[in-house]
Amino acid sequence: MPPARILVVGAALFLSVAVGVVVGGEGEGKGLVLSLERVTHEGMGLSQLRHRDRVRHGRFLQQQTFGVVDFPVQGTYDPYLVGLYFTRVKLGTPPKEFYVQIDTGSDVLWVSCNPCNGCPTSSGLQIELEFFDPSSSSTASMISCNDQRCALGAQSSDSGCSGQNQCGYTFQYGDGSGTSGYYVSDSIYFDSIVGNSLTSNSSAPVVFGCSTSQSGDLTKPDRAVDGIFGFGQQGLSVISQLSSQGITPNSFSHCLKGENGGGGILVLGQIVEPNIVYTPLVPSQPHYNVNLQSISVNGQTLNIDSSVFATSGNRGTIIDSGTTLAYFAEEAYDPFVTAITQTVSQSVRPLLSKGNQCYLTTSSISEIFPPVSLNFAGGASMILRPQDYLLQQNSVGGAAVWCIGIQKIQGQGITILGDLVLKDKIVVYDLAGQRIGWAKRLFIICERLDNNKHR
Repeated sequence: MPPARILVVGAALFLSVAVGVVVGGEGEGKGLVLSLERVTHEGMGLSQLRHRDRVRHGRFLQQQTFGVVDFPVQGTYDPYLVGLYFTRVKLGTPPKEFYVQIDTGSDVLWVSCNPCNGCPTSSGLQIELEFFDPSSSSTASMISCNDQRCALGAQSSDSGCSGQNQCGYTFQYGDGSGTSGYYVSDSIYFDSIVGNSLTSNSSAPVVFGCSTSQSGDLTKPDRAVDGIFGFGQQGLSVISQLSSQGITPNSFSHCLKGENGGGGILVLGQIVEPNIVYTPLVPSQPHYNVNLQSISVNGQTLNIDSSVFATSGNRGTIIDSGTTLAYFAEEAYDPFVTAITQTVSQSVRPLLSKGNQCYLTTSSISEIFPPVSLNFAGGASMILRPQDYLLQQNSVGGAAVWCIGIQKIQGQGITILGDLVLKDKIVVYDLAGQRIGWAKRLFIICERLDNNKHR
């Protein structure tokens, strides 16, 4: 097989990227690499984290059902230092850098454009915000209403046609915020790696959104970035566009490290690792829906009616790296908490703290709390350590207070698996094969991939 080709897009703050990873698959093993960073804010409790996640879930739950990239990730998964993952992308000619949030719950890359109504001009993340101006880029072109790429945009947003024959879009989110603008085509820049040789200044044309209006929470400066980088499955996602051009495989992966200060990587491409197990994606869903079939605590399958995990109607399980915590449907949450409490009741002191089930202990949670197994269609199981479902809240008299971080989702019969359970795992989104996988023993894999970025 020819040497793997890796594309490096952008660079995270304080980092430059030249990545080699163990990749493979059919074809030339091409891929694309971005750098990710996570900026955090301190002092958020579980109630605030739930509110933050509810805002996000309101955004995507209201929607109708319809060579390798590697990203070093900075920061920590710790939701008490909650932040967002973002990367810098270079767009236009001459290239200009933009900070964009990584979002597996949406499809389109969009950035703030000049002029823009309601777009923030400063950010509490201590980053300098920019505005894209198509008239200042020699390679920019507008997408007309009769362009077939405009029809692709209709898969991901409300689209319309302006008086200037521009293909427009509107994203309206469940929390009342929104953005609108028009689609443009321009160059995105990256570095190519063939073997151990780095070739700079490669580029490819992509269609992205040019935001001319923002409302609601998108206008607030405290966590403002230049836009959103959607990693969904629709035709205008950057993954789909680069894959259709033969630049990257139609897949991506992430490894969010929860230990040793956090960090991690995000990879676009096919990773070959024998320990990865896969479960099929549920077809005809706008998000990354999988078929969770049962939950086991300490090797014992919980008595939960199978209808709770149905994949149709208002049920289902979504894997979403943009969600901070994790959420079980009510019918699954109650027996889950009961099983945990019964298992550890002789070793810890159970207590309620602000409505959350917590435990007071002076011992290591790894020695006391049981493993949890999420069992999916196809025979794939995701094993959760105590660190993957517990959060330390505070200390009382020298004893640590650990609370169950998996929450009960209110008013929805769905399960959402967020960063709390996804950390310290390589999660592979194989869009070509319509499946999602993860490795059983992930610490060594994540460390190896993370170390490769320094080569």
